Parts: sequence; C-alpha cells; structure tokens
Amino acid sequence: MDRTDLGILAAMQEDATLSVGDLAEIVSISKSACWRRIQKLEEQGVIRGRVTLLNPGALDLSLTVFIAIKTNQHNENWAQQFNAVTESIPGVMEVYRMGGDVDYLVKAVVKGMPGYDALYQELIKADLYDVSASFVMEELKQTTALPLRS
Repeated sequence: MDRTDLGILAAMQEDATLSVGDLAEIVSISKSACWRRIQKLEEQGVIRGRVTLLNPGALDLSLTVFIAIKTNQHNENWAQQFNAVTESIPGVMEVYRMGGDVDYLVKAVVKGMPGYDALYQELIKADLYDVSASFVMEELKQTTALPLRS
C-alpha cells in the first residue's frame, strides 16, 4: 500500500460520497487509475463497505451503554448461543471478546433506560454469569476514521 492508496482511504474516510473523479483529483491520479485502486482495496478487504453515519440523538436513541459480561461457560455451544442472541438485538452495535477480567464487552444504543431494560431482557437469554452496565453521560470523542500513516 503506497501513499496514493493511503490518500484515497483518508479521503474516503472523511467523505464516502466523493466521486471517483473527486478522489482522483485529491490524490493526483487519473479517474481510471483511482477506480482500479479502489476496486483492489475492496477485493483485498481493506475497504469493508461504505455507509451513512446517523445521529443517534436525532433518532431518539439517546442512551449509549457499555455492557461488561462475564460467563462461566467457556465452550463453543455457549459462544454460538451468545453470538446468536447479540446478533438478534437491534440496539447492539458492537461486541468484543476480551482478555482480562471481562469476557465480553458490548456497546449498545437505545431509547433511554426503558430501552436498555428491554435490551437487557433479551441479552440475558444467553445465560450470562455476570452483567455490569456503564452509561455514557457525555461523548467526548467519536470517530470511525482509522489512523492512517501517509
């Protein structure tokens, strides 16, 4: 991956609606060369997709919660059940298997405390050992842009 690829990626992270022509101009290459590079980055899995980022508050999804989960069942069947449960809950945005004191960390966005309670009722169907939630009071920084060297 060279400086041109990194420039394309940086510009796309900033604004995924840029046309190939605009991207080509930003990195100083032809449209066809830019298009080929984008296709190659997609084929390599560097570009996973292109999305529109929404404002949760504008959609009445005012509560972001981080849920720390511990399990006493470290087996494939439980892991598959947990994955199925978290995949089925619309408010669950991210799920991570962790090292350390917590087994899983879940990020969810819901409509206030009643929304969290409904999510919790669905989540415990995965037969959890211990659940602890932390609620976001203020978002200080949030980005989807990965740090690229250029």
